[in-house]
Amino acid sequence: MQSRIPRQSAGEQGGRGPDGADVDARFSAELASVITGARRRALRDGDRHIDTAHLLHSLLEYDPQARAVLGEGPQVARLLGYLVQRSIGYGLRWQGSVEDSGALPRATGAAGFSPLASAVLEDARARATRRGADRAVGIDLLAALVADPRTRAVEVLGRAAVEPRAVLARAEEHRDPMP
Repeated sequence: MQSRIPRQSAGEQGGRGPDGADVDARFSAELASVITGARRRALRDGDRHIDTAHLLHSLLEYDPQARAVLGEGPQVARLLGYLVQRSIGYGLRWQGSVEDSGALPRATGAAGFSPLASAVLEDARARATRRGADRAVGIDLLAALVADPRTRAVEVLGRAAVEPRAVLARAEEHRDPMP
C-alpha cells in the first residue's frame, strides 16, 4: 500500500518546509528536526496528514525548552502518555479525517500537512519575525500550537489536564536569544 503522505526525496531530507521552502531558511535546526520527526510519526501511525498533535509530540521529544514551558512533573508525563496512545486509543477516530478548523477553505494542506498544521507552522514563523528573529524555534511553534483552540494539539493538552491558555502565556513570556 502506498503512503498517503508524500515521501521525502533525498534532496528533501535536508529539510523542505511545508510549502516547499528550505526548512533551514524558515526554521531553526531544532525545529527542522521537530518537523521531520512529526512526518515520521504520521507515516508510522498511518495517518493521512501531519497534524498538530504530531507536531506537539515531536516538539516535546526534541525540544527541552518547550517541555520546560509546559512545566515539570506528572503533567508532561501524562501528556506524553496521551500522545503515545494516539495510534491505539482515542486518536483512531482522527484517522481518515483532515484536521481543519473550518475557518479556511477545505484543503489537504501543503506537503502532507493538515490545513491547521500548515497554518500553525506559518504562525510560528510569524511569531519569530515579530520577536525579530530570522528563524522560528520550538517556543514559537508551541505558542502557535496552543493559540487555536480547535487544534488536535489543544485537545490532547485538555485530556492531559494542561491549560492551553496558561501554556500560551508562558510561551509568549519566554524570550530566547534571537537565532
